[in-house]
Amino acid sequence: MKAQNTRVVPFGDEALAEAARLIRAGEPVAVPTETVYGLAADATNPEAVARIYAAKGRPSFNPLIVHVESLAEAERLGIFSGPARALAEAFWPGPLTLVVPVREDSGLAAAVTSGLPTVALRCPAHPAIRALLAAAGRPLAAPSANSSGSISPTRAGHVLAGLGGNIPMILDGGPAERGLESTIVAVEADRVRLLRPGPIGFDEIAAFASGTSARASGDGRIEAPGQMRSHYAPAKPLRLNVAVPRPDEWLIGFGPVECDDNLSPSGNLEEAAARLFDALHRADAQDRAGIAVAPIPEQGIGLAINDRLQRAAAPRA
Repeated sequence: MKAQNTRVVPFGDEALAEAARLIRAGEPVAVPTETVYGLAADATNPEAVARIYAAKGRPSFNPLIVHVESLAEAERLGIFSGPARALAEAFWPGPLTLVVPVREDSGLAAAVTSGLPTVALRCPAHPAIRALLAAAGRPLAAPSANSSGSISPTRAGHVLAGLGGNIPMILDGGPAERGLESTIVAVEADRVRLLRPGPIGFDEIAAFASGTSARASGDGRIEAPGQMRSHYAPAKPLRLNVAVPRPDEWLIGFGPVECDDNLSPSGNLEEAAARLFDALHRADAQDRAGIAVAPIPEQGIGLAINDRLQRAAAPRA
């Protein structure tokens, strides 16, 4: 890939106009969402989607989430059952991705779905990506704006460190509010399956999709982003559920513990989620050989935090 001069530009009207021009020209642009920073490109342009995969070094079997302005736009791309529509109406705009059958006439680039008969759709809430969707006038494929498999970016600086030279522009909208990627569910005729835990809990989802029961994430097939065994990983070895770190480890704590960095001294899981990837980036930049993380409760958004940590600690392929 030819090296580029990556510009970091504060989000505003002039930057938005330039970002939309780049999108229409088939280039990818990094943009903040309420979850993490995404690498957005025209989801209907095969060359633009290919540039996402190339910039990230992303494997072609890993599909992309398509971001849309509204449920009406989503229904032009995917087939929505009653439960899928109910979930969209309840949680959009917001951090919920729905995997539904793709329409034959969707116009989406084939690489977006990685050959699957389904498409992952999300209507985001962050004003920057919503403004970019409106200005570009097309659906945007937007995975996390990082090198494939590495720590997700929650700040423009994280994007620059990982993708600088690979993309033309980063819209800087400040730190991401949620800090964890969206919840992903597959909506089928008789059930809703959780594919990736996130800011919206499955119990909340089940309340709006009556008659559904399945919580399992499937049989190991890659059906949506974030399902690879090794993902979100720092360069250094990562140990989990650590009370006492080794001398050469940087300890990321939770609650009232002695540590080098703390996700939430008060034990607030929402705060911990928002700080998780930022803390992993800081730990990876230290001069110690490894990273350790204190136990995180398996409740509420703690399920999503532990999902990311387990994948981050998994052996590399």
